[in-house]
Amino acid sequence: MTLAEKVGQMTQAERSAVDGDPELITRLGLGSVLSGGGSGPASNTPQGWADMVDRYQERALATRLRIPLLYGVDSVHGNNNLVGATIFPHNIALGATRDPDLAREIGHITATETRAAGPQWVFAPCLCVTRDERWGRTYESFGETAELVQRMETVIDGLQGTTPQDLAGPDRVLATAKHFAGDGDTTYGTSTVGTLDRGVTITDWEHFEQVDLAPYATAVERHRIGSIMPSFSSVQWTDRPGSAPTRISGSGELLTGVLKEKIGFDGFLISDWEAIHDLPGDYPEQVRTAVNAGMDMVMEPSTAPEFAQTLIAEVEAGRVPTTRIDDAVSRILTAKFRLGLFEHPYTDRTHIDTIGSAAHRAVARRAVARSQVLLKNDHQVLPLDRNRHVYVAGVNADDLGNQAGGWTVTWQGQSGNTAFPGTTIVDGIRQHAAQVTYSADASAPMTGADVGVVVIGETPYAEFFGDVGTHDRTLGLSTADRATIHKVCGTIEVCVVLDVAGRPQVITDELPEIDAFVMSWLPGGEGAGVADPLFGSAPYTGQLPVSWPRTEQQEPVNVGDRDYDPLFPYGHGLTTHDR
Repeated sequence: MTLAEKVGQMTQAERSAVDGDPELITRLGLGSVLSGGGSGPASNTPQGWADMVDRYQERALATRLRIPLLYGVDSVHGNNNLVGATIFPHNIALGATRDPDLAREIGHITATETRAAGPQWVFAPCLCVTRDERWGRTYESFGETAELVQRMETVIDGLQGTTPQDLAGPDRVLATAKHFAGDGDTTYGTSTVGTLDRGVTITDWEHFEQVDLAPYATAVERHRIGSIMPSFSSVQWTDRPGSAPTRISGSGELLTGVLKEKIGFDGFLISDWEAIHDLPGDYPEQVRTAVNAGMDMVMEPSTAPEFAQTLIAEVEAGRVPTTRIDDAVSRILTAKFRLGLFEHPYTDRTHIDTIGSAAHRAVARRAVARSQVLLKNDHQVLPLDRNRHVYVAGVNADDLGNQAGGWTVTWQGQSGNTAFPGTTIVDGIRQHAAQVTYSADASAPMTGADVGVVVIGETPYAEFFGDVGTHDRTLGLSTADRATIHKVCGTIEVCVVLDVAGRPQVITDELPEIDAFVMSWLPGGEGAGVADPLFGSAPYTGQLPVSWPRTEQQEPVNVGDRDYDPLFPYGHGLTTHDR
Protein backbone atom coordinates (compact mmCIF):
# COMPACT_ATOMS: atom_id res chain seq x y z
CA MET A 1 0.00 0.00 0.00
CA THR A 2 1.13 3.53 -0.70
CA LEU A 3 1.15 6.10 2.08
CA ALA A 4 -1.90 7.77 0.53
CA GLU A 5 -3.78 4.48 0.44
CA LYS A 6 -2.96 3.82 4.09
CA VAL A 7 -4.03 7.28 5.18
CA GLY A 8 -7.24 6.87 3.18
CA GLN A 9 -8.11 3.84 5.30
CA MET A 10 -7.64 5.96 8.43
CA THR A 11 -10.07 8.61 7.16
CA GLN A 12 -13.82 8.74 7.74
CA ALA A 13 -16.19 11.21 6.04
CA GLU A 14 -19.89 11.91 6.60
CA ARG A 15 -22.56 10.86 4.11
CA SER A 16 -23.52 14.43 3.27
CA ALA A 17 -19.95 15.24 2.18
CA VAL A 18 -19.82 12.11 0.05
CA ASP A 19 -23.18 12.84 -1.56
CA GLY A 20 -21.87 16.24 -2.58
CA ASP A 21 -18.78 14.65 -4.14
CA PRO A 22 -19.38 10.94 -4.88
CA GLU A 23 -15.85 10.51 -6.27
CA LEU A 24 -14.39 11.43 -2.88
CA ILE A 25 -14.44 7.78 -1.80
CA THR A 26 -12.42 6.66 -4.79
CA ARG A 27 -10.12 9.67 -4.91
CA LEU A 28 -9.09 9.39 -1.24
CA GLY A 29 -9.54 5.64 -0.92
CA LEU A 30 -11.73 6.32 2.12
CA GLY A 31 -11.77 3.63 4.75
CA SER A 32 -15.17 4.59 6.11
CA VAL A 33 -18.28 6.72 5.74
CA LEU A 34 -20.75 7.44 8.52
CA SER A 35 -24.24 8.78 8.96
CA GLY A 36 -24.44 11.29 11.78
CA GLY A 37 -27.63 11.54 13.83
CA GLY A 38 -30.54 12.05 11.45
CA SER A 39 -28.39 11.69 8.34
CA GLY A 40 -29.76 9.21 5.82
CA PRO A 41 -30.80 8.69 2.22
CA ALA A 42 -33.66 10.62 0.64
CA SER A 43 -35.63 7.40 0.75
CA ASN A 44 -35.40 6.55 4.44
CA THR A 45 -36.44 2.92 4.03
CA PRO A 46 -34.48 -0.31 4.48
CA GLN A 47 -34.18 -0.58 0.70
CA GLY A 48 -33.12 3.05 0.39
CA TRP A 49 -30.39 2.61 3.01
CA ALA A 50 -29.07 -0.61 1.50
CA ASP A 51 -28.99 0.91 -1.98
CA MET A 52 -27.11 3.96 -0.68
CA VAL A 53 -24.47 1.93 1.14
CA ASP A 54 -23.99 -0.28 -1.91
CA ARG A 55 -23.52 2.78 -4.15
CA TYR A 56 -20.77 3.99 -1.84
CA GLN A 57 -19.27 0.49 -1.82
CA GLU A 58 -19.07 0.57 -5.61
CA ARG A 59 -16.89 3.67 -5.37
CA ALA A 60 -14.60 2.00 -2.81
CA LEU A 61 -14.21 -1.07 -5.03
CA ALA A 62 -13.20 1.18 -7.93
CA THR A 63 -9.89 1.92 -6.20
CA ARG A 64 -6.64 0.18 -7.13
CA LEU A 65 -6.71 -2.22 -4.17
CA ARG A 66 -10.49 -2.67 -4.07
CA ILE A 67 -10.57 -2.37 -0.28
CA PRO A 68 -14.23 -2.36 0.84
CA LEU A 69 -15.79 0.48 2.75
CA LEU A 70 -16.92 0.31 6.36
CA TYR A 71 -20.20 2.18 7.00
CA GLY A 72 -21.01 3.37 10.53
CA VAL A 73 -24.23 4.54 12.23
CA ASP A 74 -25.43 5.40 15.73
CA SER A 75 -27.64 2.37 16.43
CA VAL A 76 -27.87 3.23 20.12
CA HIS A 77 -31.39 1.92 20.83
CA GLY A 78 -32.16 -0.05 17.73
CA ASN A 79 -31.26 1.08 14.21
CA ASN A 80 -32.69 4.43 15.22
CA ASN A 81 -31.80 6.47 12.11
CA LEU A 82 -33.94 4.17 9.98
CA VAL A 83 -37.65 4.87 9.72
CA GLY A 84 -39.44 1.60 10.40
CA ALA A 85 -36.80 0.04 12.62
CA THR A 86 -37.61 -1.34 16.08
CA ILE A 87 -36.91 1.39 18.66
CA PHE A 88 -35.87 -0.04 22.03
CA PRO A 89 -35.69 1.66 25.43
CA HIS A 90 -32.49 3.64 26.03
CA ASN A 91 -29.64 2.14 28.05
CA ILE A 92 -30.70 3.66 31.39
CA ALA A 93 -33.94 1.67 31.12
CA LEU A 94 -32.08 -1.52 30.24
CA GLY A 95 -29.92 -1.00 33.32
CA ALA A 96 -33.12 -0.95 35.37
CA THR A 97 -34.02 -4.43 34.09
CA ARG A 98 -30.82 -5.97 35.50
CA ASP A 99 -31.27 -8.53 32.69
CA PRO A 100 -28.09 -9.37 30.70
CA ASP A 101 -29.93 -11.94 28.57
CA LEU A 102 -32.43 -9.30 27.48
CA ALA A 103 -29.60 -6.90 26.64
CA ARG A 104 -27.98 -9.59 24.49
CA GLU A 105 -31.26 -10.25 22.68
CA ILE A 106 -31.76 -6.53 21.99
CA GLY A 107 -28.20 -6.25 20.70
CA HIS A 108 -28.80 -9.12 18.30
CA ILE A 109 -32.02 -7.62 16.94
CA THR A 110 -30.31 -4.24 16.56
CA ALA A 111 -27.45 -5.88 14.65
CA THR A 112 -29.87 -7.77 12.42
CA GLU A 113 -31.92 -4.69 11.55
CA THR A 114 -28.79 -2.57 11.00
CA ARG A 115 -26.79 -4.88 8.78
CA ALA A 116 -29.80 -5.84 6.67
CA ALA A 117 -30.10 -2.14 5.78
CA GLY A 118 -26.43 -1.78 4.79
CA PRO A 119 -24.27 -0.45 7.67
CA GLN A 120 -21.87 -2.99 9.16
CA TRP A 121 -20.65 -0.91 12.10
CA VAL A 122 -22.48 0.72 15.03
CA PHE A 123 -21.28 3.39 17.45
CA ALA A 124 -22.70 1.55 20.46
CA PRO A 125 -22.86 0.70 23.29
CA CYS A 126 -22.07 3.61 25.59
CA LEU A 127 -20.17 2.15 28.56
CA CYS A 128 -20.05 5.41 30.48
CA VAL A 129 -20.76 5.28 34.20
CA THR A 130 -23.10 8.18 34.98
CA ARG A 131 -22.16 9.83 38.28
CA ASP A 132 -24.11 13.10 38.06
CA GLU A 133 -27.64 13.08 36.65
CA ARG A 134 -27.35 16.71 35.59
CA TRP A 135 -25.34 15.28 32.67
CA GLY A 136 -27.46 15.45 29.51
CA ARG A 137 -26.31 12.02 28.34
CA THR A 138 -27.32 10.18 31.51
CA TYR A 139 -29.81 8.04 29.60
CA GLU A 140 -27.02 6.63 27.41
CA SER A 141 -25.51 4.95 30.47
CA PHE A 142 -26.65 1.67 32.02
CA GLY A 143 -26.17 3.14 35.50
CA GLU A 144 -24.00 4.70 38.16
CA THR A 145 -21.80 1.72 39.08
CA ALA A 146 -19.14 0.04 36.98
CA GLU A 147 -20.50 -3.31 38.13
CA LEU A 148 -23.93 -2.68 36.59
CA VAL A 149 -22.45 -1.41 33.33
CA GLN A 150 -20.20 -4.47 33.14
CA ARG A 151 -23.16 -6.75 33.79
CA MET A 152 -25.10 -5.28 30.87
CA GLU A 153 -22.21 -5.52 28.39
CA THR A 154 -23.76 -8.69 27.04
CA VAL A 155 -25.30 -6.29 24.50
CA ILE A 156 -21.87 -6.45 22.78
CA ASP A 157 -22.27 -10.21 22.32
CA GLY A 158 -25.66 -9.59 20.76
CA LEU A 159 -24.17 -7.07 18.34
CA GLN A 160 -20.97 -8.89 17.38
CA GLY A 161 -21.59 -12.51 18.29
CA THR A 162 -19.20 -14.37 20.57
CA THR A 163 -16.48 -15.47 18.13
CA PRO A 164 -14.54 -13.55 15.44
CA GLN A 165 -16.24 -15.74 12.83
CA ASP A 166 -19.69 -14.50 13.86
CA LEU A 167 -18.97 -10.99 12.56
CA ALA A 168 -19.23 -12.09 8.95
CA GLY A 169 -22.88 -13.14 9.42
CA PRO A 170 -25.77 -11.09 8.03
CA ASP A 171 -27.09 -10.61 11.58
CA ARG A 172 -23.98 -9.12 13.22
CA VAL A 173 -22.18 -5.77 13.23
CA LEU A 174 -18.94 -4.38 14.57
CA ALA A 175 -19.64 -2.73 17.94
CA THR A 176 -18.03 0.37 19.45
CA ALA A 177 -17.50 0.90 23.16
CA LYS A 178 -17.81 4.62 23.92
CA HIS A 179 -16.73 7.05 25.19
CA PHE A 180 -13.38 5.97 26.58
CA ALA A 181 -12.99 6.92 29.42
CA GLY A 182 -14.54 9.09 32.11
CA ASP A 183 -17.49 10.75 30.40
CA GLY A 184 -20.35 10.60 32.87
CA ASP A 185 -17.89 11.22 35.69
CA THR A 186 -16.88 14.76 34.74
CA THR A 187 -16.99 17.55 37.31
CA TYR A 188 -19.91 19.98 37.19
CA GLY A 189 -18.95 23.30 35.66
CA THR A 190 -15.81 22.11 33.84
CA SER A 191 -17.38 21.85 30.39
CA THR A 192 -16.82 24.43 27.67
CA VAL A 193 -20.13 23.54 25.99
CA GLY A 194 -22.34 23.40 29.07
CA THR A 195 -21.86 22.12 32.58
CA LEU A 196 -20.81 18.46 32.41
CA ASP A 197 -20.75 17.17 28.83
CA ARG A 198 -17.21 17.15 27.39
CA GLY A 199 -15.92 18.31 30.75
CA VAL A 200 -13.02 17.24 32.96
CA THR A 201 -12.89 14.08 35.05
CA ILE A 202 -10.98 15.26 38.12
CA THR A 203 -9.90 12.10 39.90
CA ASP A 204 -7.13 9.91 41.22
CA TRP A 205 -5.93 6.84 39.36
CA GLU A 206 -7.55 4.34 41.75
CA HIS A 207 -11.04 5.80 41.27
CA PHE A 208 -10.53 6.18 37.52
CA GLU A 209 -9.46 2.55 37.18
CA GLN A 210 -12.28 1.15 39.31
CA VAL A 211 -15.13 3.31 38.01
CA ASP A 212 -14.32 4.79 34.62
CA LEU A 213 -11.89 2.32 33.09
CA ALA A 214 -13.28 -1.00 34.33
CA PRO A 215 -16.18 -1.29 31.83
CA TYR A 216 -13.77 -0.94 28.88
CA ALA A 217 -11.43 -3.59 30.26
CA THR A 218 -14.42 -5.93 30.47
CA ALA A 219 -15.46 -5.05 26.92
CA VAL A 220 -12.00 -5.99 25.65
CA GLU A 221 -11.20 -9.00 27.80
CA ARG A 222 -14.62 -10.65 28.02
CA HIS A 223 -16.51 -9.43 24.94
CA ARG A 224 -13.74 -8.81 22.36
CA ILE A 225 -15.07 -5.38 21.42
CA GLY A 226 -14.10 -4.51 17.85
CA SER A 227 -13.72 -0.73 18.10
CA ILE A 228 -13.56 1.92 20.80
CA MET A 229 -14.37 5.64 20.57
CA PRO A 230 -12.36 7.94 22.87
CA SER A 231 -14.28 10.65 24.69
CA PHE A 232 -14.44 14.38 24.06
CA SER A 233 -13.77 14.78 27.78
CA SER A 234 -10.49 15.34 29.61
CA VAL A 235 -8.86 13.90 32.71
CA GLN A 236 -6.98 15.72 35.46
CA TRP A 237 -5.14 13.61 38.05
CA THR A 238 -5.46 14.63 41.69
CA ASP A 239 -2.63 12.29 42.70
CA ARG A 240 -0.12 13.91 40.34
CA PRO A 241 1.07 17.31 41.58
CA GLY A 242 0.66 20.03 38.98
CA SER A 243 -1.48 17.88 36.70
CA ALA A 244 -3.41 19.80 34.05
CA PRO A 245 -6.48 18.58 32.13
CA THR A 246 -5.52 16.30 29.25
CA ARG A 247 -7.91 15.48 26.40
CA ILE A 248 -8.57 11.76 26.21
CA SER A 249 -8.35 11.91 22.39
CA GLY A 250 -4.72 13.02 22.65
CA SER A 251 -3.56 10.90 25.58
CA GLY A 252 -0.95 8.38 24.48
CA GLU A 253 -0.80 7.15 28.07
CA LEU A 254 -4.46 6.08 28.02
CA LEU A 255 -5.04 5.17 24.37
CA THR A 256 -1.84 3.23 23.77
CA GLY A 257 -0.23 2.61 27.14
CA VAL A 258 -3.34 1.53 29.03
CA LEU A 259 -5.91 0.47 26.45
CA LYS A 260 -3.78 -1.18 23.78
CA GLU A 261 -0.74 -2.36 25.71
CA LYS A 262 -1.94 -3.04 29.27
CA ILE A 263 -5.53 -4.14 28.60
CA GLY A 264 -4.66 -5.73 25.26
CA PHE A 265 -7.19 -4.07 22.94
CA ASP A 266 -6.51 -5.33 19.41
CA GLY A 267 -9.36 -3.55 17.60
CA PHE A 268 -9.17 0.00 16.30
CA LEU A 269 -9.87 3.43 17.78
CA ILE A 270 -12.25 5.84 16.04
CA SER A 271 -12.34 9.49 17.11
CA ASP A 272 -15.63 11.19 17.93
CA TRP A 273 -17.18 13.84 15.66
CA GLU A 274 -14.37 16.34 14.88
CA ALA A 275 -12.98 15.56 18.33
CA ILE A 276 -9.34 16.09 17.36
CA HIS A 277 -10.19 19.76 16.69
CA ASP A 278 -10.41 20.21 20.48
CA LEU A 279 -6.77 19.25 20.96
CA PRO A 280 -4.18 22.01 21.54
CA GLY A 281 -2.32 23.63 18.67
CA ASP A 282 -2.93 24.16 14.99
CA TYR A 283 -4.48 21.50 12.76
CA PRO A 284 -1.23 19.66 11.88
CA GLU A 285 -0.38 19.46 15.58
CA GLN A 286 -3.89 18.17 16.39
CA VAL A 287 -3.60 15.48 13.71
CA ARG A 288 -0.18 14.22 14.78
CA THR A 289 -1.07 14.37 18.49
CA ALA A 290 -4.16 12.19 17.99
CA VAL A 291 -2.54 9.67 15.65
CA ASN A 292 0.67 9.39 17.67
CA ALA A 293 -1.43 8.91 20.81
CA GLY A 294 -3.01 5.84 19.20
CA MET A 295 -6.04 7.06 17.21
CA ASP A 296 -6.45 4.69 14.27
CA MET A 297 -9.32 6.24 12.30
CA VAL A 298 -10.35 9.88 12.46
CA MET A 299 -13.94 11.07 12.06
CA GLU A 300 -13.70 14.22 9.96
CA PRO A 301 -17.28 14.62 8.69
CA SER A 302 -16.74 17.48 6.26
CA THR A 303 -12.95 17.88 6.12
CA ALA A 304 -11.72 14.42 5.15
CA PRO A 305 -9.49 15.68 2.29
CA GLU A 306 -7.78 18.18 4.62
CA PHE A 307 -7.17 15.47 7.20
CA ALA A 308 -5.69 13.04 4.68
CA GLN A 309 -3.44 15.70 3.15
CA THR A 310 -2.27 16.85 6.59
CA LEU A 311 -1.50 13.35 7.88
CA ILE A 312 0.46 12.49 4.73
CA ALA A 313 2.53 15.65 5.21
CA GLU A 314 3.15 14.84 8.89
CA VAL A 315 4.39 11.34 8.01
CA GLU A 316 6.60 12.63 5.20
CA ALA A 317 8.08 15.19 7.60
CA GLY A 318 8.89 12.43 10.09
CA ARG A 319 6.57 13.72 12.80
CA VAL A 320 4.31 10.66 12.63
CA PRO A 321 6.20 7.35 12.29
CA THR A 322 5.25 4.94 9.51
CA THR A 323 5.07 2.17 12.12
CA ARG A 324 2.13 4.00 13.73
CA ILE A 325 0.39 4.26 10.36
CA ASP A 326 0.98 0.57 9.64
CA ASP A 327 -0.38 -0.41 13.04
CA ALA A 328 -3.54 1.65 12.54
CA VAL A 329 -4.22 0.32 9.04
CA SER A 330 -3.63 -3.30 10.06
CA ARG A 331 -6.21 -2.92 12.81
CA ILE A 332 -8.78 -1.42 10.42
CA LEU A 333 -8.20 -4.04 7.72
CA THR A 334 -8.44 -6.85 10.27
CA ALA A 335 -11.93 -5.64 11.23
CA LYS A 336 -12.96 -5.58 7.57
CA PHE A 337 -11.67 -9.10 7.04
CA ARG A 338 -13.53 -10.34 10.11
CA LEU A 339 -16.72 -8.71 8.83
CA GLY A 340 -16.31 -10.69 5.61
CA LEU A 341 -16.35 -7.53 3.51
CA PHE A 342 -13.59 -8.60 1.15
CA GLU A 343 -15.58 -11.68 0.13
CA HIS A 344 -19.05 -10.08 0.35
CA PRO A 345 -18.77 -6.28 0.15
CA TYR A 346 -22.39 -5.57 -0.72
CA THR A 347 -25.38 -5.63 1.60
CA ASP A 348 -26.76 -9.05 2.46
CA ARG A 349 -30.48 -8.34 2.55
CA THR A 350 -31.49 -11.74 3.91
CA HIS A 351 -33.12 -10.26 7.00
CA ILE A 352 -34.45 -7.02 5.53
CA ASP A 353 -38.07 -8.15 5.97
CA THR A 354 -37.55 -8.61 9.72
CA ILE A 355 -36.89 -4.89 10.26
CA GLY A 356 -39.59 -3.57 12.58
CA SER A 357 -41.29 -6.96 12.62
CA ALA A 358 -43.96 -7.94 15.14
CA ALA A 359 -41.52 -10.38 16.74
CA HIS A 360 -38.87 -7.72 17.23
CA ARG A 361 -41.36 -5.18 18.55
CA ALA A 362 -42.64 -7.78 21.02
CA VAL A 363 -39.13 -7.96 22.49
CA ALA A 364 -39.08 -4.17 22.72
CA ARG A 365 -42.41 -4.18 24.54
CA ARG A 366 -41.15 -6.83 26.97
CA ALA A 367 -38.05 -4.72 27.60
CA VAL A 368 -40.22 -1.70 28.38
CA ALA A 369 -42.28 -3.66 30.89
CA ARG A 370 -39.16 -5.08 32.55
CA SER A 371 -37.60 -1.60 32.83
CA GLN A 372 -40.46 0.03 34.78
CA VAL A 373 -39.40 0.92 38.34
CA LEU A 374 -42.15 1.15 40.93
CA LEU A 375 -40.90 3.68 43.47
CA LYS A 376 -44.03 4.23 45.57
CA ASN A 377 -47.22 2.17 45.91
CA ASP A 378 -49.28 3.30 48.88
CA HIS A 379 -52.17 1.04 49.79
CA GLN A 380 -51.14 -1.30 46.95
CA VAL A 381 -53.07 0.73 44.38
CA LEU A 382 -51.04 -0.95 41.65
CA PRO A 383 -51.71 -2.97 39.63
CA LEU A 384 -54.89 -1.21 38.54
CA ASP A 385 -58.26 -2.90 38.13
CA ARG A 386 -59.11 -3.10 34.41
CA ASN A 387 -62.76 -2.37 35.13
CA ARG A 388 -62.15 1.06 36.62
CA HIS A 389 -62.57 4.34 34.75
CA VAL A 390 -59.06 5.69 34.14
CA TYR A 391 -58.42 9.39 33.55
CA VAL A 392 -55.09 9.92 31.75
CA ALA A 393 -53.40 13.33 31.63
CA GLY A 394 -50.08 14.72 30.46
CA VAL A 395 -48.57 15.31 27.02
CA ASN A 396 -46.10 12.44 27.43
CA ALA A 397 -48.94 9.93 27.58
CA ASP A 398 -49.54 10.32 23.86
CA ASP A 399 -46.28 11.41 22.22
CA LEU A 400 -44.08 8.86 20.46
CA GLY A 401 -41.32 11.40 20.02
CA ASN A 402 -41.10 12.27 23.71
CA GLN A 403 -41.10 8.65 24.86
CA ALA A 404 -38.36 7.71 22.35
CA GLY A 405 -36.09 10.63 23.28
CA GLY A 406 -32.95 11.65 21.41
CA TRP A 407 -31.23 9.64 18.68
CA THR A 408 -34.55 8.74 17.07
CA VAL A 409 -34.79 9.44 13.33
CA THR A 410 -33.17 12.81 14.06
CA TRP A 411 -30.11 13.54 16.20
CA GLN A 412 -31.86 15.42 19.00
CA GLY A 413 -35.17 13.60 18.65
CA GLN A 414 -38.39 15.55 18.33
CA SER A 415 -41.66 16.01 20.19
CA GLY A 416 -44.58 14.81 18.12
CA ASN A 417 -42.35 12.61 15.99
CA THR A 418 -44.53 9.98 14.29
CA ALA A 419 -41.99 9.00 11.63
CA PHE A 420 -41.55 5.55 13.18
CA PRO A 421 -44.00 2.80 14.10
CA GLY A 422 -45.00 2.32 17.70
CA THR A 423 -47.56 2.61 20.45
CA THR A 424 -47.94 5.41 22.95
CA ILE A 425 -48.57 4.93 26.65
CA VAL A 426 -52.24 5.87 26.37
CA ASP A 427 -52.53 3.36 23.51
CA GLY A 428 -51.37 0.71 25.96
CA ILE A 429 -53.71 1.87 28.69
CA ARG A 430 -56.61 1.60 26.24
CA GLN A 431 -55.61 -1.99 25.51
CA HIS A 432 -56.09 -2.84 29.18
CA ALA A 433 -58.76 -0.56 30.66
CA ALA A 434 -62.48 -0.75 29.98
CA GLN A 435 -63.00 3.03 30.09
CA VAL A 436 -60.33 5.66 29.41
CA THR A 437 -60.54 9.44 29.23
CA TYR A 438 -57.45 11.22 27.92
CA SER A 439 -56.79 14.94 28.30
CA ALA A 440 -53.27 16.21 27.63
CA ASP A 441 -53.68 19.28 29.83
CA ALA A 442 -56.21 17.80 32.28
CA SER A 443 -58.87 20.20 31.03
CA ALA A 444 -61.48 17.50 30.33
CA PRO A 445 -64.02 16.83 33.14
CA MET A 446 -62.89 14.25 35.69
CA THR A 447 -66.37 13.33 36.86
CA GLY A 448 -66.76 9.60 37.33
CA ALA A 449 -63.06 8.77 37.07
CA ASP A 450 -61.83 6.17 39.57
CA VAL A 451 -58.10 6.52 38.89
CA GLY A 452 -55.96 9.37 37.60
CA VAL A 453 -52.79 8.54 35.66
CA VAL A 454 -50.53 11.53 35.08
CA VAL A 455 -47.66 11.07 32.62
CA ILE A 456 -44.94 13.66 33.17
CA GLY A 457 -41.34 13.94 31.99
CA GLU A 458 -38.91 15.47 29.56
CA THR A 459 -38.86 16.35 25.89
CA PRO A 460 -36.14 14.86 23.64
CA TYR A 461 -32.48 15.80 23.60
CA ALA A 462 -29.28 14.07 22.56
CA GLU A 463 -26.32 15.82 24.18
CA PHE A 464 -25.02 18.74 26.20
CA PHE A 465 -27.59 19.95 28.78
CA GLY A 466 -30.76 17.89 28.78
CA ASP A 467 -34.28 19.28 29.11
CA VAL A 468 -35.85 22.19 31.07
CA GLY A 469 -34.34 25.55 30.19
CA THR A 470 -31.21 26.45 28.23
CA HIS A 471 -28.22 27.45 30.34
CA ASP A 472 -29.99 26.84 33.64
CA ARG A 473 -30.93 23.22 33.01
CA THR A 474 -32.41 21.58 36.06
CA LEU A 475 -33.72 18.20 37.12
CA GLY A 476 -36.97 19.81 38.19
CA LEU A 477 -40.38 19.17 36.73
CA SER A 478 -41.82 21.56 34.19
CA THR A 479 -44.42 24.06 35.40
CA ALA A 480 -47.04 22.28 33.29
CA ASP A 481 -46.25 18.89 34.82
CA ARG A 482 -46.45 20.20 38.37
CA ALA A 483 -49.78 21.84 37.63
CA THR A 484 -51.19 18.65 36.10
CA ILE A 485 -50.13 16.58 39.10
CA HIS A 486 -51.77 19.03 41.52
CA LYS A 487 -54.96 19.20 39.49
CA VAL A 488 -55.46 15.46 38.92
CA CYS A 489 -54.15 14.20 42.25
CA GLY A 490 -56.17 16.87 44.08
CA THR A 491 -59.39 15.77 42.37
CA ILE A 492 -59.34 12.00 41.81
CA GLU A 493 -59.11 9.70 44.82
CA VAL A 494 -56.43 7.38 43.44
CA CYS A 495 -53.56 9.08 41.61
CA VAL A 496 -50.65 7.42 39.77
CA VAL A 497 -47.75 9.34 38.23
CA LEU A 498 -45.49 7.95 35.48
CA ASP A 499 -42.24 9.77 34.72
CA VAL A 500 -41.03 9.51 31.10
CA ALA A 501 -37.51 10.93 31.20
CA GLY A 502 -33.88 10.11 30.59
CA ARG A 503 -32.87 10.60 34.23
CA PRO A 504 -34.43 11.15 37.66
CA GLN A 505 -36.37 14.35 38.17
CA VAL A 506 -36.82 16.15 41.48
CA ILE A 507 -40.30 15.24 42.70
CA THR A 508 -39.78 15.54 46.45
CA ASP A 509 -42.48 18.18 47.01
CA GLU A 510 -45.08 16.46 44.84
CA LEU A 511 -44.56 12.94 46.16
CA PRO A 512 -46.85 13.19 49.23
CA GLU A 513 -49.96 13.76 47.06
CA ILE A 514 -49.15 10.81 44.78
CA ASP A 515 -50.40 7.31 45.62
CA ALA A 516 -48.13 5.44 43.22
CA PHE A 517 -45.04 6.66 41.38
CA VAL A 518 -43.35 4.82 38.51
CA MET A 519 -40.15 5.69 36.66
CA SER A 520 -40.82 4.78 33.02
CA TRP A 521 -37.53 6.12 31.56
CA LEU A 522 -37.49 6.55 27.76
CA PRO A 523 -39.33 3.44 26.58
CA GLY A 524 -38.80 3.93 22.85
CA GLY A 525 -41.37 2.85 20.29
CA GLU A 526 -43.39 0.42 22.39
CA GLY A 527 -45.02 2.67 24.97
CA ALA A 528 -47.74 0.07 25.48
CA GLY A 529 -45.18 -1.85 27.54
CA VAL A 530 -45.52 0.84 30.21
CA ALA A 531 -49.16 -0.17 30.69
CA ASP A 532 -48.48 -3.91 31.03
CA PRO A 533 -47.28 -3.87 34.67
CA LEU A 534 -49.59 -0.93 35.40
CA PHE A 535 -52.52 -3.33 34.94
CA GLY A 536 -50.81 -6.49 36.14
CA SER A 537 -50.13 -8.21 32.80
CA ALA A 538 -46.51 -8.26 33.89
CA PRO A 539 -45.00 -7.73 37.35
CA TYR A 540 -43.01 -4.70 38.41
CA THR A 541 -39.42 -5.92 38.79
CA GLY A 542 -37.25 -2.96 37.75
CA GLN A 543 -34.61 -1.51 40.07
CA LEU A 544 -33.11 1.95 40.01
CA PRO A 545 -29.79 2.00 38.09
CA VAL A 546 -29.01 5.40 39.63
CA SER A 547 -29.66 7.12 42.95
CA TRP A 548 -32.66 9.48 42.98
CA PRO A 549 -31.82 12.91 44.44
CA ARG A 550 -33.97 14.77 46.92
CA THR A 551 -32.90 18.12 45.46
CA GLU A 552 -30.86 19.38 42.55
CA GLN A 553 -28.21 20.54 45.01
CA GLN A 554 -27.70 16.98 46.26
CA GLU A 555 -26.10 15.98 42.97
CA PRO A 556 -23.80 14.23 42.52
CA VAL A 557 -25.17 11.47 44.74
CA ASN A 558 -24.05 7.87 44.27
CA VAL A 559 -24.26 4.65 46.24
CA GLY A 560 -21.29 4.30 48.56
CA ASP A 561 -21.06 8.05 49.20
CA ARG A 562 -20.40 9.23 52.70
CA ASP A 563 -23.68 10.47 54.27
CA TYR A 564 -25.64 8.79 51.48
CA ASP A 565 -29.26 9.96 51.74
CA PRO A 566 -31.10 10.08 48.40
CA LEU A 567 -34.88 10.22 48.02
CA PHE A 568 -34.74 6.70 46.58
CA PRO A 569 -31.53 4.66 46.83
CA TYR A 570 -29.70 2.87 44.06
CA GLY A 571 -31.37 -0.51 43.49
CA HIS A 572 -34.73 0.57 44.92
CA GLY A 573 -37.76 -0.88 43.21
CA LEU A 574 -40.98 -2.29 44.65
CA THR A 575 -42.39 -5.48 43.22
CA THR A 576 -45.84 -6.71 42.31
CA HIS A 577 -47.17 -9.95 40.91
CA ASP A 578 -48.92 -10.32 37.57
CA ARG A 579 -52.60 -11.12 37.75
